[in-house]
Amino acid sequence: KQKTAYETGVRLVGSEMCIRDRLLVCMFTMHTMVMADNDKPIQVNQLPAKAQTFLNTYFKDHKVALAKQETELFYKSYDVVFTNGEKVEFDKAGEWTEVKCQQNEVPAQIIPETIRTYVKTNYPDAKIVQIEKDKKEYEVKLSNRWEIKFDSKMRVIDIDD
Repeated sequence: KQKTAYETGVRLVGSEMCIRDRLLVCMFTMHTMVMADNDKPIQVNQLPAKAQTFLNTYFKDHKVALAKQETELFYKSYDVVFTNGEKVEFDKAGEWTEVKCQQNEVPAQIIPETIRTYVKTNYPDAKIVQIEKDKKEYEVKLSNRWEIKFDSKMRVIDIDD
């Protein structure tokens, strides 16, 4: 018996669904494998040299509670957490991307002069307790709970309390 167009179409749809399902299973498996190796504890001497120099320069007297490497599909970063709760994050090259201090202020030497001056002028009683940077902007959090964002030209672009 010759098949109708409808019957042939059903077979093709079923076949396509099977292929799609196999691809989804394969993608899920690969994603799970990549994510399974996401965080890995490391020794401080396994950090990039630039990160080690940064820690020795600005956090020499801090005791490290945890150093870890975070790996994702196209990205690698490092976190260092100190026993006093302070934390530094680095990119794959060892450049700091975030410094979070709870008991002290962020070391003044790593804060761009324009940002230090702005904070000192406008919030004289506040300390910078956290700073984050990426290619486009800086964000600081102050001890008075204000958050200020600066663009790459060090202009204020956002303020939140």
